[in-house]
Amino acid sequence: MEKIILPGLLPDEITESLNLQQKFRGLQIFKWIGSGTTSFDQMTNLSKDVRQMLSERAVLRSSKVTQTLKDPDGTIKLQITLSDGRAVETVLLTDKEGRKTACVSCQAGCAMKCAFCQTGTLGLARNLTPAEIVEQFLFLEQECGHLDNIVFMGMGEPMMNLEGIRKAIAVLTDKRGRNLSGRRITLSTSGIIKGIYDLADNGPNIRLAVSLTTANEDLRTELMPVNKGNPLPELRKAIDYYAKKSGRRVTLEAALLAGKNTDKESAEKMISFAKGIDVNVNLIPWNPVATLPFTEPSNSEVHFFVNYLEKAGVNVTLRTKRGRKIGGACGQLGKTSESSDK
Repeated sequence: MEKIILPGLLPDEITESLNLQQKFRGLQIFKWIGSGTTSFDQMTNLSKDVRQMLSERAVLRSSKVTQTLKDPDGTIKLQITLSDGRAVETVLLTDKEGRKTACVSCQAGCAMKCAFCQTGTLGLARNLTPAEIVEQFLFLEQECGHLDNIVFMGMGEPMMNLEGIRKAIAVLTDKRGRNLSGRRITLSTSGIIKGIYDLADNGPNIRLAVSLTTANEDLRTELMPVNKGNPLPELRKAIDYYAKKSGRRVTLEAALLAGKNTDKESAEKMISFAKGIDVNVNLIPWNPVATLPFTEPSNSEVHFFVNYLEKAGVNVTLRTKRGRKIGGACGQLGKTSESSDK
């Protein structure tokens, strides 16, 4: 009999799937999972018979950590091997104030083919299940202690697995379990317009980031094929809709590529795109990937771009370079493939 995978289930679903006669048992199990327990034997408020039944019929993890890499800057990357042998990566990011953020994956691989992203070279294998998403968060907490935030900025396009993400968020934010605040959750999309409207209208009400990179239509199509079906004017309308509907400022992310999108014209187009909508522009100097034909921008290019936007009144932040030495920075995920020995 195939065992029941518990981390992606809510209390009532645990009760139903295990056919528990005492409904409160499902809630007890759910609380233990949210606390990060890795063994049914640790569930001390359950009888020995119930714990034995759980060990025979269910699992607390469907995946396993097969590699742990630590950058001197404090960034930690876990390679997680799924039940079918495929591998994904999840990263712990720590800011200057010591806040810990889990950067989780939502797909094995990615179909978006963004030219500047390592993950885009892998192609898409499949969506991750809600349990596989939740497990990444739990594995990171097991490794690093209590986490403050979660960002869906790892491998994959979140809008292409929105239902899976919704379920994972429902589990992680449930007050009866892990009780993560929705204010501490961010989803990053390459710009799937339909998904942005769906998230705005149907929730959950979380923070939204859009990987814009450039507001030059032709260049964006060259760098991000998603632009062909999600053109900038319509994307801008969707972003404005989300900001107004959710009451949350949207982040526009831009990977700065030397000689590509760091000049005056690129800055002016970015300013024009951002003007009149409630956004913050987060600039990310491109993190090198040896197999991709781009160059990291110089400090002068970055400073010019930042200053040009700031003088125009645009809200700008500059992403700190973190996790590069372990391939854990933005755009670098996916150097592992389907097994831990590759």
